[in-house]
Amino acid sequence: MAFTETTEPVPAELRTGEFTVRPIVVADTERDYAAVMETREDLRLWRQTAWPEDGFMVEENREDVVDMEERHAAHRAFNYTVVDPAGSTCLGCVYVFPTSATFLAKCGVTAVDGDEWSEVDAVVFFWVRLPQRKAGMDGRLLDALRVWFRDVWKFEKTGYATSETFRQQVELLNGTDLTVKFELDEPGKAGKRLVFG
Repeated sequence: MAFTETTEPVPAELRTGEFTVRPIVVADTERDYAAVMETREDLRLWRQTAWPEDGFMVEENREDVVDMEERHAAHRAFNYTVVDPAGSTCLGCVYVFPTSATFLAKCGVTAVDGDEWSEVDAVVFFWVRLPQRKAGMDGRLLDALRVWFRDVWKFEKTGYATSETFRQQVELLNGTDLTVKFELDEPGKAGKRLVFG
């Protein structure tokens, strides 16, 4: 897809009065770790895995962040941290994947209403830290992302993905004008991923 070409620049940041979305870097490790551990019950539902385990360590998180930073630099996927305006606290993360990403390519894809998976420009996953989700920031982040991907990234068809087991995010997406366009069966996962568009 065009947006993964290494010669094509990708938008650097999304800034609102409440948060900034910018590429994650290794210097974010400890801030990201604090957000991950505070939100681990949500993330286990979101990922449909036991990650992060209760004993997950900051050095393990550093390895994950290094990998995300490298994927971003190589244009294989784009990984953003969501931080407060001062940049001192991680409030969540946003991940932008082409449909050709390895884990997506392994999924069985069912179109719910006749859309073509090959026409989806990008699949976006996001999560927000538990206190911010409880305060409704996930909805405000989603609203901002939808405008950003439409107007700045120039995507015509963006898919917003979650796991059916993460009921809070499913309800958030169902509460918008977005509808389920695709169901993804990922090997090893008990539930489906739902892609809204």
